[in-house]
Amino acid sequence: MSTPEHDLSNILRDNLLAVQARVASACVASGRVAGCVQLLAVSKTFSADDVRQVAACGQHDFGENYIQEGVDKIIASQDSQPALVWHCIGPMQSNKTKLVAEHFDWAHTVDRLKIAQRLSDQRPAHLAPLNVCLQVNIDGGETKSGIASADVLALAAEVARLPRLVLRGLMTIPDPVNGFDAQVAVHAKTRALFDDVKAALNLPHFDTLSMGMTGDLEAAVHAGSTMVRVGTAIFGGRAYPV
Repeated sequence: MSTPEHDLSNILRDNLLAVQARVASACVASGRVAGCVQLLAVSKTFSADDVRQVAACGQHDFGENYIQEGVDKIIASQDSQPALVWHCIGPMQSNKTKLVAEHFDWAHTVDRLKIAQRLSDQRPAHLAPLNVCLQVNIDGGETKSGIASADVLALAAEVARLPRLVLRGLMTIPDPVNGFDAQVAVHAKTRALFDDVKAALNLPHFDTLSMGMTGDLEAAVHAGSTMVRVGTAIFGGRAYPV
């Protein structure tokens, strides 16, 4: 008879396989090479045990929105083999940059030079440089995080000079829109901006478009995403504290 833990493990495995199949199908439908889009499993609010179970199915990249929660899971998972890769995908205030610099492998939400400078200064010498993406407010929401499109190239040039960072690309969280074509159109704006920065700066490691989530990953892949961030479709619905 199956135990609840065994049942959960099977559910997580099946969910992960289903998402992997969606990504693969999206690549085929878009005429892209299979395997060119990386899956980032977003584990916010889920336990380190849930992470371990998904990791046991072969998933090694995990995204965390809440920095302290992410650090706790990173510490709890530090003996994983192979080692897990941790991405900070949530807002970063100045008082949290040290935690990100010391524990994470990636930071997707850099949107001002002050944050980038602190990450570079606080990145421990024994670790590889921190991979960073610039978060772009691609649809111009007034209350949203991210740098305006017009300012991305200037910030990219500054961040690329920082010694303990590697500028890898751009990240966006656009507001939801209805319909595949409308979703593609929003993501295509980020792809065009990415191409402009890549051409202007000729950075050797500028290769990442972090865009697309559970509800729009097919459109994001069609527009050129190289990394989709999926949580609900893998881990299930979240129960947030009241």
